[in-house]
Amino acid sequence: MTSQKQISSALVSVYSKKGLDRIVKKLHNLGISLYSTGGPQKFIKDLGIPVTAVEDLTTYPSILGGRVKTLHPKVFGGILARREIEDDLAQLSEYQIPQIDLVIVDLYPFEDTVKSGAPDQEIIEKIDIGGISLIRAAAKNYKDVLVVASRDRYEPLLSLLEADNGETSLETRREFASDAFNVSSHYDSEIFKYFDGEKKSALKVSERQVKKLRYGENPHQEGLFYGNLHELFEQLHGKEISYNNLLDIDAAVGLINEFEETTFVIMKHNNACGLATRDRLVDAWNAALAGDPVSAFGGVLITNRTIDVETAEEMNKIFFEVVIAPGYDEDTLQVLKQKKNRIILLQREIKMSGNIMRTLLNGVILQERDQSTESEAEMKTATSKEASPEQLADLIFANKIVKHTKSNAIVLAKDKQLVASGVGQTSRVDALKQSIEKARHFKFDLKGAVMASDAFFPFADSVEIAGKAGITAVVQPGGSVRDQESIDYCNTHGISMVFTGIRHFKH
Repeated sequence: MTSQKQISSALVSVYSKKGLDRIVKKLHNLGISLYSTGGPQKFIKDLGIPVTAVEDLTTYPSILGGRVKTLHPKVFGGILARREIEDDLAQLSEYQIPQIDLVIVDLYPFEDTVKSGAPDQEIIEKIDIGGISLIRAAAKNYKDVLVVASRDRYEPLLSLLEADNGETSLETRREFASDAFNVSSHYDSEIFKYFDGEKKSALKVSERQVKKLRYGENPHQEGLFYGNLHELFEQLHGKEISYNNLLDIDAAVGLINEFEETTFVIMKHNNACGLATRDRLVDAWNAALAGDPVSAFGGVLITNRTIDVETAEEMNKIFFEVVIAPGYDEDTLQVLKQKKNRIILLQREIKMSGNIMRTLLNGVILQERDQSTESEAEMKTATSKEASPEQLADLIFANKIVKHTKSNAIVLAKDKQLVASGVGQTSRVDALKQSIEKARHFKFDLKGAVMASDAFFPFADSVEIAGKAGITAVVQPGGSVRDQESIDYCNTHGISMVFTGIRHFKH
């Protein structure tokens, strides 16, 4: 038998009638018979288009408050009948079941109802039974039936109808069937996640939107992004966002969310190479850049304030790939758009996922996002000398940064400016030495600076090195069996040290 099929009849069972008028008018113009249920049937009829009610086909009314409408052999028989098998066709004839060649479904909005905070019973009633069954049946029999499983496929359907006058190929039907199973599997995953709640008894990850990236981390690797970036950002200018851009953007958003005061961050390879808090945004930018003007080249910039033209003009003096802000003055965009490839993102307000996943070996590991940000109340003085109010403000500032820095990590800060950091080292001493060397390279005076560590010091060598470099206050989680050695050194040399009790490893 030919793989080409002519649509002669269609079943319409949709929750929302948005966009439906164009579809049914086109079907009617092609002479395709229509079957429908409830509200959609009335909608089609009101358009002046002939339509047979499913209730008339099955001789059963919609029952149980609409829970049962299409679940009947006269509906599913017409969808599932295999046209190449004579016995199937004979049974259709015997039981007076019409063949259905096109099934159009728009499921109850279960996911949106959950997000709305609706009560449990309302959510339960939005679990579609008939619609999901129609989708699966039509997709299973794709050799004979075309299935449209969501409004997202209305435009492709219209294009198909207009181009081929209601004729479909096997390849097209299989493509639509694949999308239908994508819709149904996602729908079932969301239902499971609702019932499973916080138990995490199984991992169900379903994201229907996918964007092909130019490449992965390196040009020889394929890269894809699954998700909807438009929920988070509006891209105002620039080239397509790359895989590595996305990694830096994710790290940048996580870090800037730690700060309420006017702050500018410069990210490079997922770590902050510049960060400062100031009263004026332009001052925050200049101080952030001073932290490491070399690494800032080609970086990702983010701030929590609307960027004004004065700041933009200063930023425009260096090359950077991405800038992210909650707003831009009109004149600002004229300045920033001078580089055609520069990616300019307007950040929307949206809550990030509470979990972080990573594939490894033959599985996936999942953990809660590190949402602990220690305040003054969580910082317990461990030494005889207490930190001054100014030191304490810098310790809180530095501790926020070290939380988002690759382990082993050390952060040096002074006057709410990132002075230098040691990142991703195999020993804490190496991380400290790296940060001191970097600070000195950029002519920073470390006298009076503070130090933050993402984990405890196993020996006193770190506080000794820091003290000799001019560090006068330290924040660390504490918890080493040798904590007292570090405390004793600090007490002897007039260094104040606070423990938070919270480790911030980041690997």
